[in-house]
Amino acid sequence: MKNKEIGTVAVGSMCLGMVQTNCYFVFKEDGKDHSSNTNVESEELTPVIVFDPADRGELIYNELKKRGFRVAAIYLTHAHFDHIGGVDDLRKLSGAKVFVYEKEKRLCEDPSYNLSIDYGMNLTVKPDKYLTDGEICEDAGLKFKLIATPGHTEGSCCYYFEEGNILISGDTLFEGSVGRTDFPTGSMSQLVRSCHDKLFVLPDNTVVYPGHGETTTIGYEKMYNSFL
Repeated sequence: MKNKEIGTVAVGSMCLGMVQTNCYFVFKEDGKDHSSNTNVESEELTPVIVFDPADRGELIYNELKKRGFRVAAIYLTHAHFDHIGGVDDLRKLSGAKVFVYEKEKRLCEDPSYNLSIDYGMNLTVKPDKYLTDGEICEDAGLKFKLIATPGHTEGSCCYYFEEGNILISGDTLFEGSVGRTDFPTGSMSQLVRSCHDKLFVLPDNTVVYPGHGETTTIGYEKMYNSFL
């Protein structure tokens, strides 16, 4: 990871779990080298927001700490098993609070809805706070907005950083594709409306960081995404 100008918003990622889920960490550049192991005092660690700790919460915590980061908060785009597997361990180790869109309560609480029961797991999440559509969130010196995008699940959402033109899209929007809607609470018609009405109104140069696969931009998806 190359350092950017101090004060800019930066995004790092780890690919975790059985279906290769992207776990993102977002922070404000402070001029430090976060690309390799570093030895700094705990009070000097750079605060970072973790999105969708998919698996191995202890690994996420240790890797971020080695790079000079402190987990300030945990946000979820939705509560499918492959996006929440590392939540509890990461929360215990970091002391960070967990935030989820309020309409995702059913998937947070029910292993059959979040699909973990189908894979021999029994995962649930108890958020510290449920958020509302359009709510402005502030953590780690950053400000961003929750955008409700139902379709992949009834409580799927994205997080938009106007500073930096960054969208954490979860499983709503992928490069050239969209999230599946054949799981509990999914709806293709809702997902299409969410993308057109909530995401395609963002600037074309907005960089999209999806839950799986490679990054893209809003402009590219408006032009080439055959699902939309």
